[in-house]
Amino acid sequence: MPKFATAARDALADTRLRRGLRSATEAGRARQAGAAAELDDWEALREAGRAIKDAALLGLDVHLEELERAVTEAGGTVHWAAGAAEARRVVTGLVRATGETGVLKVKPAAAREIGLDAALAAVGVTTHETDLAEVIAGLGAVPDGPDAHPDPARIRELFLRGLPGAPPDLTDDPADLVAAVRADLRERFLTAGVAVCGVDFMVAETGTMVLLESEGNGRMCLTLPGTLIAVAGIETVVPSWTDLEVFLQLLPRSSAGERMTPAVSTWTGITPGDGPRAFHLVLLDNGRTKALADEIGRAALRCIGCSACLNVCPVYERTGGVPYGPVHQGPIGAALTPQLRGVKSAHHASLPFASTLCGACADVCPVKIDIPEILVHLRGRVVESRRHRPVPSPELLMMRGAAWTLGDRRRYETALRRGTRWARLLSRGGRIRRLPGLLGTWSDARDLPAPPAESFRFWWAGRPSRARGGRP
Repeated sequence: MPKFATAARDALADTRLRRGLRSATEAGRARQAGAAAELDDWEALREAGRAIKDAALLGLDVHLEELERAVTEAGGTVHWAAGAAEARRVVTGLVRATGETGVLKVKPAAAREIGLDAALAAVGVTTHETDLAEVIAGLGAVPDGPDAHPDPARIRELFLRGLPGAPPDLTDDPADLVAAVRADLRERFLTAGVAVCGVDFMVAETGTMVLLESEGNGRMCLTLPGTLIAVAGIETVVPSWTDLEVFLQLLPRSSAGERMTPAVSTWTGITPGDGPRAFHLVLLDNGRTKALADEIGRAALRCIGCSACLNVCPVYERTGGVPYGPVHQGPIGAALTPQLRGVKSAHHASLPFASTLCGACADVCPVKIDIPEILVHLRGRVVESRRHRPVPSPELLMMRGAAWTLGDRRRYETALRRGTRWARLLSRGGRIRRLPGLLGTWSDARDLPAPPAESFRFWWAGRPSRARGGRP
């Protein structure tokens, strides 16, 4: 992907998308605030969530070993994947071993992170989304992520063109549209032999997987296919059910402004005669232990996937989720993706700068992640990674020039005089239209008033002094 600013241009120019984003985020903020206000102990719950996640992360090795023992004792099989490539090999191998040519998916973030769809397609296996939003997105309505919802008429057109079995007399009534998707998915649920799912939490003491969703499709995927494969980031483990209770209060209120998630599914290994006959858990690292070693950056691993930070972010409200990449979006994506994937690519290096550092995300985070602190920390890492390049970047050259100028009073005053003169030459109508060169990208997005004819520094130096009997 290109840099964030480049990737965001289309969204910024799409007024319809921006109206939809503004409406969606405003509604999300209101729901979240209302749900949180119902609890007198909301701040205490947030602090408890922060403490539990921090303790779980610091004892991650112990909890993961306990989880592996519990899952194995319950009849499941645990696979460890250091990176995305290894996770793809494990999952494709398990699917091919079943002989199935189709796979159901639910909670696809982890599968998307490892690039599973392309890997399965390469071996002749088709993946089928079951989340309603993912089904619509797969037909070309909107990009992945909760950016904006297309109108029902647009969805109807997409269903008639790409949804198998959609009746030709399908209307744009939301109930009819949902019924069409349900009819298509029901046949897939009843015939599928394999499902791949993500998980929201893993309980170490019992080896239990926890999945929260609102449509019921998750429960169908977890119970009907003969083989169930869960792909989970290692940071989703919590030590005990007592700890889980805190997050089952925090997550629904922060995510959708609900008191309780409509469907909470839990399963432990396999049960003969009930549910899948084989359960596999793929524990995914993919940069997480590297992030864990960073004393500041590791706080991003507390994330419970609620999306509260997206609803309050002024940048996300204007760009949507696509410029952040396909997996982690919004402020938490800007803080987490560069840690998991590094800052060598232009896209990943640009993410920490995709923020105003206003702090709204930290205020609403249910586990108190200080995202602005992490972003500033990552910006320093990006700058440091560029410091020793054979050819410095234009930004670095500008910063070095500024440091040289500001390091000496005479150089600074000379630059101030000349800069003021040039700025006035560039001014029209009381403001600077556009600064030259790279500075133009800064002035393009800001109103920059024309400077006065004389700066305060020079006015102060030239004023009459008291010693000469002048006015102070």
